Amino acid sequence: MPDTSSPSAAERRELTAAQRNAVSELLRVSPVADELGRRFAKAGHELHLVGGSVRDALLGRLGDDLDFCTDARPEETLRLIKGWAEATWETGREFGTIGAARGGLRLEITTFRAEAYDGVTRNPVVRYGRSLLDDLRRRDFTINAMAVSLPEHRFTDPHRGLDDLAARVIRTPGTPQESFGDDPLRMLRAARFAAQLRFAVDPAVRAAMATLAPDLDRITAERIRDEFVKLMSGADPITGLRLLVDTGLADRFLPELSGLKLEIDEHAQHKDVYEHTLTVVGNAIALEAGEPDFVLRMAALMHDIGKPATKAVGSDGRVSFHHHEVVGARMTKQRMKALRFPKDVTAAVVDLVGLHLRFYGYGRGEWTDSAVRRYVTDAGDLLTRLHKLTRSDCTTRNRRKAAALAADYDALEERIARIQAEEDLARVRPDLDGNAIMELLGVPAGPVVGRAWRHLKEVRLERGPLDRDEAEAELLRWARAEGLV
Repeated sequence: MPDTSSPSAAERRELTAAQRNAVSELLRVSPVADELGRRFAKAGHELHLVGGSVRDALLGRLGDDLDFCTDARPEETLRLIKGWAEATWETGREFGTIGAARGGLRLEITTFRAEAYDGVTRNPVVRYGRSLLDDLRRRDFTINAMAVSLPEHRFTDPHRGLDDLAARVIRTPGTPQESFGDDPLRMLRAARFAAQLRFAVDPAVRAAMATLAPDLDRITAERIRDEFVKLMSGADPITGLRLLVDTGLADRFLPELSGLKLEIDEHAQHKDVYEHTLTVVGNAIALEAGEPDFVLRMAALMHDIGKPATKAVGSDGRVSFHHHEVVGARMTKQRMKALRFPKDVTAAVVDLVGLHLRFYGYGRGEWTDSAVRRYVTDAGDLLTRLHKLTRSDCTTRNRRKAAALAADYDALEERIARIQAEEDLARVRPDLDGNAIMELLGVPAGPVVGRAWRHLKEVRLERGPLDRDEAEAELLRWARAEGLV
């Protein structure tokens, strides 16, 4: 049980009792965990629900993935679950982990560990521990260093994780220097938990993050990417992003974000582009429907990173960032490639960054139907996200200007809807297909057909749908100009 000697002991005792009952109740209605515990107990082994599973149970958000620890070695674990588990996997066996599926749950059972790290990579030198306390001592944060025995439901909390959970604070079981020195990825995990859980980071932990930030360079790009995606998909990514910048962690893998802090925007109305960017991220989150949209959030984060490289001061003293969307798209592609993001995710974010300024100028009445068609066609499947990003980018404090921009975008969306209804913009194609082009021009499949197809598509975007006679006449006009007929 946690020490309850501080002034708020009575409150913590009440919270402890209530939340321990909550864990027991969750386990009671999830008989798979107790079934598994009885199998291990019968064989003379311990089994404990542990780590994030206990934390999430206490927070009332226990999911379908359960983590366990045991004194049984992996080969014994496999023997005990044979015939009981519906499926097993051994991908984590070298780290002492056996996976299993039962009753719609994914279970990971890991032998007690008391590992050390080599100080060069994040890979532990696996050493099996002899007790639950050994195992809990090695964990990243106190809120992840609690356990519930099975099937007894005995609660173990040697590092006061329950107190920290009640106080909503992120703290390490030992000194943060030792914890982060062992595994620098834990620094990024601290920021991720701050974003996911809306918890504060203990001052000592924050200080260690700032001091040891260069050690993050030991971590692979893939692992950094995975933690960053979880941070960005959290309930409050802005808190996590601020922590990354303030501690210098962002400089190690996303320096473009920190680089925005010194730049004012072209209207000189925001504190800096950095604050504007965080506001845009918040605005984009508010426009999401359902699950977190990482692509939208990442595009909001990266949309202005081209500004520092394109900053110019005119003779009148006004600051401009011409073509920063083009530069920003290129920088975004380079950064996401370095972080090993999948190509499709990178392409979507890059396209949104490159398109985020296209809307401006619409309210001056300059857009033709052709411009609207191109806007929709260039956005493609990203159109809904582009709508949200563009609206999110309006952070002016001038209410009249904000209302005018919102009205202009309302009008653009209405115009898009009208033209889509008339012309099916989602599937804009030339009015003649490849077969018709080959037949009319008397040419085989090849580059000429592709060039003709692209020309007719440009005409379609510019003039709207053509009837058959008009399309054929345009094709022949182009072919004569090209010297093909």
